[in-house]
Amino acid sequence: MSQEQRAGGSTAALRDAESESWSCRAAAGRQLAAIAGQEEVAPVLERLLLDPHDTAVTQETAEALLQRRDLVGLGTVLAALSRAEAWWTADQLDGEVFNYQSWMIADGRRDQFVQQLEALAADEDAGVRGEALRFLGKESIG
Repeated sequence: MSQEQRAGGSTAALRDAESESWSCRAAAGRQLAAIAGQEEVAPVLERLLLDPHDTAVTQETAEALLQRRDLVGLGTVLAALSRAEAWWTADQLDGEVFNYQSWMIADGRRDQFVQQLEALAADEDAGVRGEALRFLGKESIG
């Protein structure tokens, strides 16, 4: 895929993130997760993670971010979790992080997961720090 095609896909995904259709917003979250490190994408991803109308959008976006298996993906989800006001959104995001933890442990990557949390426990964002510390304190990590 050329850089021009990727840019066109990003533009379409940014547009779809504003759609009335939950399925369009969810698909946009999946597409934008691939470029989560880009500054202009961060507020859109947070909005999708905190979607007030449908937790399917939250779920699809969080899963795509966590499938990256990197600090950007996990940090983005933890940031949204720290800002979630609706209990159903917080519950969905919390569950997605627990699923991610399970994937990492099942793949023999427990140490990588703990290292990611330790790195995020020093993040500039107090919400990310707090959520990372909360997950580090969970008994189920081990």
